[in-house]
Amino acid sequence: MKHMRLLAAFAAAMLLTGCGSSGGSESPAAADGYDVDLTQLSSSMVYGQVYDMVNNSESYVGKKVKMKGSFSYYKDEQTGKEYFAVLIADATACCSQGIEFRLKGDPVYPDDYPHVGKEITVTGSFAWYKEDYATYCQLLDAEILPDEGTSDETTNELSWS
Repeated sequence: MKHMRLLAAFAAAMLLTGCGSSGGSESPAAADGYDVDLTQLSSSMVYGQVYDMVNNSESYVGKKVKMKGSFSYYKDEQTGKEYFAVLIADATACCSQGIEFRLKGDPVYPDDYPHVGKEITVTGSFAWYKEDYATYCQLLDAEILPDEGTSDETTNELSWS
């Protein structure tokens, strides 16, 4: 039963990362060379920005993105496919949005990844893809930046193992 609840929680998080392709929105270039630097925004603003990225994904394709949030992992036992994401909570921590990422190179889980729930900063090039009948956002050629004084604590709500 616990496995089913955890699977349902991950599925809900993945649904929140589905991309739309309507409209458009431009985010001003950040001073540090990123097109979209979510690490410089308040929790309310970052949640809104990620929402826009998810729902207006066409406007962000190819943009260099920097974001900070909790590391999340899921492996589809039927297909063997692994999913890695950064989850960002809203200001009240009741809801979260996430962006999947693919590290550059040939990383191996868990050796080349942080612990589930650890706060990380990820950079990469924004893209989207279709899988089955859904469209998902992701950061390609991603890198996990070294800790910038972030906590190594993990949250139980993100641990699906």
